[in-house]
Amino acid sequence: MDEDGIRERIERSWSELSPVERQIAQLLLERDDDDLAAWTTTELAGAAGASKASVSRFVRRLGFGSFAQARTAARSARARGVPTGGLPPSAAGPAALHVEHDTANLARTADALARVDLTACSRLVARARRVVVAGWRNSFPVALHLREQLLQARPDVVLAPQPGQTVAEEFADLGPRDAVVVVAFRRRTPHAASALRLAHAQGVPSVLFTDPAAGPPAAPVAHRFAVPVDGPGAFDSYAAAMTAAAVLAEGVLAARGAAGRDRVAAVSSALEDLDELEVR
Repeated sequence: MDEDGIRERIERSWSELSPVERQIAQLLLERDDDDLAAWTTTELAGAAGASKASVSRFVRRLGFGSFAQARTAARSARARGVPTGGLPPSAAGPAALHVEHDTANLARTADALARVDLTACSRLVARARRVVVAGWRNSFPVALHLREQLLQARPDVVLAPQPGQTVAEEFADLGPRDAVVVVAFRRRTPHAASALRLAHAQGVPSVLFTDPAAGPPAAPVAHRFAVPVDGPGAFDSYAAAMTAAAVLAEGVLAARGAAGRDRVAAVSSALEDLDELEVR
């Protein structure tokens, strides 16, 4: 039962709930609030038109010892990246809440990046014979964006996995002269750890993008970016992750020097010849 979310507990206990308790349950279900992380007892009671005592009875009916225990369980699920809860009530509006939260995440990211040897990391990625950027699930768009940025500064940057494909083909020929960048934010798949272990076994230096709550890497990495992705509501925010990717890409372009500038010019020329971008 401890693994069940609020929705499952409500559905299982529905026949035992009093009319007032059903009001509370219905409010949570309508908001798609799979946990209690976004509420205080007073807020939930007021929104449901119930008393605080009714809220306390409700959470006990669902199998929690107290409202505090229910919130702890809910926050634990949210910390794992489960999209539950929702934006807290605010007169400022949802956009302002997201901007405020992302601003705080960006400040935390700046502190985290100050602990990374960006010069050494940029040189590693800039000078590697071949770079594989790998990401799964929500990390894939960040990996894709990073790959596209790196490709402006240097050739031979591969994205893995390709849609519907495995990554073994991209890793099979890698060696110490290459580099792997693994993007593995929370709700990670086991593939990220496997990629790091294989890269280490092959002597390939790795760069890891992950979140601060992640445990130690599955294998030693050359550089680790710990970037917050928690959002103000149900879903994670990748604003800081994209910023960290931009920081690395800028460093690689700078580390490439004249070769990087020549690459940018060559790509721009090809884009113009192929008429692939609007210029007006």
